[in-house]
Amino acid sequence: MADKLESIELPLLPLRDVVVYPHMVIPLFVGRDKSIRALEAAMAGDKQVLLVAQKSAVVDDPGPKDVHRVGTVSNILQLLRLPDGTVKVLVEGSYRAQLSQVRDTPHYLAGTTGELPCEIVERREAEVLVRSALAQFEKYVNLGKKIP
Repeated sequence: MADKLESIELPLLPLRDVVVYPHMVIPLFVGRDKSIRALEAAMAGDKQVLLVAQKSAVVDDPGPKDVHRVGTVSNILQLLRLPDGTVKVLVEGSYRAQLSQVRDTPHYLAGTTGELPCEIVERREAEVLVRSALAQFEKYVNLGKKIP
């Protein structure tokens, strides 16, 4: 993992309508040329890429102002080129990172400030959140849905 003060530069992959969190494993289908080049650059290096959600999914060529400032440094587990020219990539989120800069090269490169600390939830607050979630789940079950 990156040191909290260390600045690193990684290929950036803007995502439409999805947010990847640390420890989450998810397949992504990538079709934009810059995004495919970012994946190729990551594969040529240490197989790490910074995944950042776009603010608007309709933007086809997102710039630095079109993506959120916090993303997830992720490891590429598998990459498969599909016959239609798109790429299917399986990624695993590693840790949250904040963008410090974005450079527009043949693919996006993002400078990050390293790992962001996870927020600590106090025990009392966590208990309240758990009770609230259970109460909402009980309401859902009582609506008559069959849940295994």
